[in-house]
Formats: sequence, structure tokens, C-alpha cells
Amino acid sequence: MQKATAIIAAGGAGLRMGTSTPKQFSELLGVPILIHTIRAFRQVPAITAIIVVAPAQHRALTCALLARYQLADHCTVISGGKLRQDSVRIGLALVPEDSPLVAVHDGARPLIDPADIQRCLEAAADKGAAILGVPVKDTLKTVAADTTIRHTVERESLWQAQTPQVVQTDLLKKAFARADQDSFVGTDEAALLEHGGWPVMMVEGSETNLKITRPDDLRMAEAILMQKQPARQMRIGHGFDAHRLVPGRPLILGGLEIPHVLGLLGHSDADVLSHALCDAILGACGEGDIGRHFPDSDQRYKGISSIKLLAQVIGLAAARHLRLVNADITVVAEQPKLAPHFPAMRKIIAEACLVEPAAINLKASTTEKMGYTGREEGISAHAVVLLTG
Repeated sequence: MQKATAIIAAGGAGLRMGTSTPKQFSELLGVPILIHTIRAFRQVPAITAIIVVAPAQHRALTCALLARYQLADHCTVISGGKLRQDSVRIGLALVPEDSPLVAVHDGARPLIDPADIQRCLEAAADKGAAILGVPVKDTLKTVAADTTIRHTVERESLWQAQTPQVVQTDLLKKAFARADQDSFVGTDEAALLEHGGWPVMMVEGSETNLKITRPDDLRMAEAILMQKQPARQMRIGHGFDAHRLVPGRPLILGGLEIPHVLGLLGHSDADVLSHALCDAILGACGEGDIGRHFPDSDQRYKGISSIKLLAQVIGLAAARHLRLVNADITVVAEQPKLAPHFPAMRKIIAEACLVEPAAINLKASTTEKMGYTGREEGISAHAVVLLTG
């Protein structure tokens, strides 16, 4: 099979979703729509490059999202133009020379079946251009401005266009050149080819390959995805960590520096709370402990913020299709008083874990002067988490 590059058109504002960020960032069963879309293309061996066209003002957010879901190394993120046609043109200019096929897909079509992508690629490799679509099944009417029906449309030859729309790279470039020459604006790539007189094959797709435009579409997509997915797994993890208290070190807990005469000793910032949480998440993933992933023999982690390590652990879980549902964390320390700092800690931890602060529960306890924590020689923390996939 010939190599292909996917251009994921995710540059729209998605105003009809009624959200503050574009629809492709809305969550579908806990995972952003755009991530579902990219994962589908990653399952097609012929797709060797993925170009994500994002709104200019959300390019940084897109990059951060891909990094958290371990997809940054597989995608190139660029800023889109005013129209879809402009965005795809920008992406087309970055398609590698050794990629004879280009597959353009809506970022808000997360339920695309990798097998349908493959069939579309094969048809385009043979015929030049092919798009997914489904025959129109409803009766269609043309309606006047006063809502009076004018007549019934014959639906025998009508199809509803979907994406991906796959075109041989050189042919798509010719279609764009012709459209630019004629100042023609098309609603999709097939329209550009039609304008230039090039034939496009229709490959029958699936009704489930819906484009999420309104809140109701999201609910429908969730229902479809729940039917497709096996029973969702639930994973529980427990973490424990302890560090010695010493003078001359800052006391960092939950990513927050807390005023105190002593601080925790460690290779990183020794944030015992975050370390226990990392261990709990890694345990739920079956991925060992924090020392295995961030050894104290590695100078890259010397003095590093443990919240950064926590974000990486969350990314590791996401790569295994797991996300945090909630965490319950207990810090054991005689001093200082921690409860006043909990709201700020919860906010920091929740942001790193991609959850709402309400999903993070923090508690403080003492050992009534017993043991190393009671003697104020150190601080320990226990964490229990629930992950779901």
C-alpha cells in the first residue's frame, strides 16, 4: 500500500457546541474528540504522517494535548486559515514528497473506522480520488422562505459526503491551483476536484461516522462509542512515599511551596504527596513505581518539579487509554498545618491530572508524636486512585 499523509482539519471554532473552546477539545467519554480522531488514523499502517491544522489561538493547547496523550511525536501541528480550504492548503504544503496520497479528515469525526480509512486509501490509489459517504435515506424536501414545501427531491442518486477524502497528492495540488486561479471556494476537497473536472469515487462508509457539531451529536457519539468499546475497565492503585525533613530545603507538597523551617530531602523537589500519587497511578497501570520511571541516578530529574513528573505519569496512563477518576491522598506530618493550603494544592494537582479539583481529596493526619513523622524527622503520604478506560 502506498504511503499517505493525513491532514486533520481541526481549525473550526465550533460555535454551535456552545463551549468556550472549539468542539474538537470537548471530551468524549473522558478523552478529547481530537484525540479519538488521531488515534483512529494511527491505527492505519499506510498513514506515515499526520498534520493537525488547529486554530491559531489554540495551537499551543493542541500541542499540549497531544503531548499529554503521547501523540506529539507522531503529529505536526500548524495554524489554520480563515476557511477550511485555506487550512487544508496550508497543510498540503507540508505533505512529505514521498507521500503519494493525502487523506483529509474532519477533526470532529472521532468515530471513523480505521478499516474505512484503508478502503478509501485503496480506492484513491487506484482511481485518483475517493471519499467516504452514505446514501441519503430520508425523504428530502425543498422549502420556500415561508416554510412551504415546494417539492420532493428524488433521493435515488443522493449521498451524504463524509471524510476522509483521499486524493493523490499531485492531483490535489492541481485542484487547489485551479480553484485559486478561478477564485473558487468549495465546501470540501471533492468540490475542488469537481470544479476542475476530475472524477471522484464514492466509497460507502458508515452512519456512525458522524460529525460532532451540536451537543446532541456528542451524546449520540458517546452512546455509539460505548456500544463499540468493550466493558470499561476499572483499575485501583495505591501509593506510599516518605522523605526526610532537613534544614536548608524548601518544603514542597502538592506542587506548592509551604513556609516551614525544614524541607524534604530528595533528588527531585521531594514532593512526597505528588510522589505517592504518581506511585498510585503507576500501580493502577501496572507500571511499577516512580523510581523505575524517574530514577535518582538520572541527572535530568535533579531538582525537577514533581508536578511535571505527575503530568508525565498521567500521559503514560492516557497512552494506555486510562484516565483518573478520583484520588484520595493522606499526608502524615506533625508540622506544619496543611489544611489551609489544600485548596491551592488541589487546583495544581487537578490541572496536572486533567480533572476537576473535586476529583482530588486531600487529608492531613499525625501519628500522635509516634515514629519518624511524630518526631518530625520526615513526612509521609498515602494515595489511592481509581482509573477508568
